[in-house]
Amino acid sequence: EPNLFSMADVEDKMESVIGDIRDLAHLKEVFEKTQPEIVLHLAAQPIVRTSYKEPAYTYETNVMGTVNLLECVRTSQAPVKSVVNVTTDKVYLNNEWSWGYRENEPLDGFDPYSNSKSCSELVTHSYKSSFFSGENAPAISTARAGNVIGGGDFAADRIIPDCVRAVSENMEIVVRNPYSTRPYQHVLEPLAAYLMVAKAQYEDGTYAGYYNVGPDDKDCVTTGELVDMFCNAWGNGLSWENKSDGGPHEANFLKLDCSKLKTTFGWHPRYGVKEAIGLTVEWCQEYEKNGDVVAVMDRQIAEMFQ
Repeated sequence: EPNLFSMADVEDKMESVIGDIRDLAHLKEVFEKTQPEIVLHLAAQPIVRTSYKEPAYTYETNVMGTVNLLECVRTSQAPVKSVVNVTTDKVYLNNEWSWGYRENEPLDGFDPYSNSKSCSELVTHSYKSSFFSGENAPAISTARAGNVIGGGDFAADRIIPDCVRAVSENMEIVVRNPYSTRPYQHVLEPLAAYLMVAKAQYEDGTYAGYYNVGPDDKDCVTTGELVDMFCNAWGNGLSWENKSDGGPHEANFLKLDCSKLKTTFGWHPRYGVKEAIGLTVEWCQEYEKNGDVVAVMDRQIAEMFQ
């Protein structure tokens, strides 16, 4: 708490089952009841620093959670037609290159979170080769997304939520690694891409594959630059302090090459990073004044798909 799912009041508009991705028996029970044709796998322990504190929990969730989901796809009584497993841009063996990683680069994330997501990719590859290669097999893709920002993210140890918490509590904005470069994008960008891939491979299985989903090169910025944009967009003369807390290893430079997604689907990001920050700040300021965040989201979604 708080969480966007409850805040957006979408639970009353769907059949929602809250469960643990590590519980295979329950997951199978839900699969057999719902008999899904399309599966989007976004369940994860997604925080790098948490993965250092709780590595076993992270691997159980991100690796065995993927195994459990694909087991349900494999044994489902009604055939699943389309599966998208969402991983991360951090799955790659990071050599701190200045160019973007492509989908055929080696996988080997450094920290437990990144590595567990690399393992999730490998599990998916193995299941595709071992069980889903027949004529009527489900089309399965993985999507390797960059860092997302947007309203409604309340997670700890993420730069924009940390900034918003600092502002709301009249605290100093502290940046741990201001010179680290990351591919930042508004959350609606990858979500739209996941749905696009799921739909395309549902209709034509040849679209199944492995896709990077990230911004253009110009929107790969340092954390310090991102926080500068946040402070400018928020107003009130905000500033930040560079204070490394000596925490665990985090990559300094990471970019994605999204040529495959662009070439295959004619896809391009709608927003640059500055626009993404603007949309995020708009939502957060509406939330801070107890305004109608659902109306803001509805309008932002409508504008995204104009």
